[in-house]
Amino acid sequence: MALLLFISLFIMFIIGVPVAFSMGLASMIAMWQDGTSLQVAIQRIFGSLNSFPLMAIPFFILAGSLMEYSGISQRLINLANSLVGKITGGLGMVTVLTAMFFASISGSSAATVAAIGSILIPAMVKRGFPKNFSTSVQAVSGELGVIIPPSIPLIIFALSAGMSISIGDLFMAGVVPGFMIAISLMFTIYLISKIKGYGKKIELTEEEKELMTAKGRLRALREAVLPLLMPVIILGGIYGGIFTPTEAAAVAVGYALLLGVFVYRTFTIDKIMEVLRNSVLSTSIIMFIIGNAGLFGWVLTSQRVPYIVADWFVSISDSPVVFLLLVNLILLIVGMFLETGAAIVIMAPILAPVAVMFGIDPVHFGIIMIVNLAVGMLTPPIGVNLFVASQIAGLRIEHILKPLIPFYIVLLINIAIITYVPQITLWLPNILK
Repeated sequence: MALLLFISLFIMFIIGVPVAFSMGLASMIAMWQDGTSLQVAIQRIFGSLNSFPLMAIPFFILAGSLMEYSGISQRLINLANSLVGKITGGLGMVTVLTAMFFASISGSSAATVAAIGSILIPAMVKRGFPKNFSTSVQAVSGELGVIIPPSIPLIIFALSAGMSISIGDLFMAGVVPGFMIAISLMFTIYLISKIKGYGKKIELTEEEKELMTAKGRLRALREAVLPLLMPVIILGGIYGGIFTPTEAAAVAVGYALLLGVFVYRTFTIDKIMEVLRNSVLSTSIIMFIIGNAGLFGWVLTSQRVPYIVADWFVSISDSPVVFLLLVNLILLIVGMFLETGAAIVIMAPILAPVAVMFGIDPVHFGIIMIVNLAVGMLTPPIGVNLFVASQIAGLRIEHILKPLIPFYIVLLINIAIITYVPQITLWLPNILK
């Protein structure tokens, strides 16, 4: 049955059946062959969606969309520019820093690239950065959207792994790795700009010079402080015991709506309807994937696939170091061909139980999985960040791959450090406990 499950899934991937349909149909084929009633499939799909924590996903999607449409991108860019704009390669570093700020609001990688790329890619080109380099910086910066909390993929991992994992712990575990990756990307941009002389084509405008004074920095911080309070409210509320992650997501929606309607006054009825429509579409896609993934995970468990996989890993080596090395290689390859959410719901129920058998903390393993799959957003043929950034810049994807090579190397180094130094991931959740 397990063999038929994976053969069916592989064939459907090859012929181009969408991932959600592939998981559901492959599961039903395996159940039919095993003599299990297909009514069980319907029960398992709806059972997977009958989850209170799962409600956090549509709320976070809506909150991120509201903040994206409320016009906060320029405020965050001004704050980042006031902090690092003067440094060599400053505007490239501004891109990373702004992405980090926006990631703490949107929870989505593609949304982060789309929200700030249309502003910063032309600005970097005007400042003297090559267009392909500017686009690659924007694409790689967007991956912070799935690592820094609140992160929708982290919620999907918590619900897909088949064990009790705290979403709050996963959120806090993503903070230090997210900051570490952001700092390493900024340092890489600084070195490349220093060596190649990027960003020296024009002088700063008077407005930019004023922004980089102490008074300008204070004004930029004042204008951006309300959006930046959202992650503080979310994470502070969760760890302060004020509300659950799901309730925190609902509070985030209320806060985003308050800013857009009463503070910034950027929302109209038409704009709110557009936000709701986009959020419903995004939510329905993710929920359909999760429902079918629940059925897929049940079939895997009933066939003891995680235990078979664990035995296979142990037959190679009983060392957690070797296991994590193999997992990293597998996830990097999977991330090249599957969208992040789909990759999580397929791989998490298989690999997470095995990781626990090897003595690896499930929260640490969740971050390992997310940072690996985030690289897949930057690699063809499925890399969503590549498509969004290249579309904004009007470039073909192959034109931005060469400037991405140094960033690939930096990200792989970060993955190795995060994988083999668990304290980086677990330090903050343990301190807060």
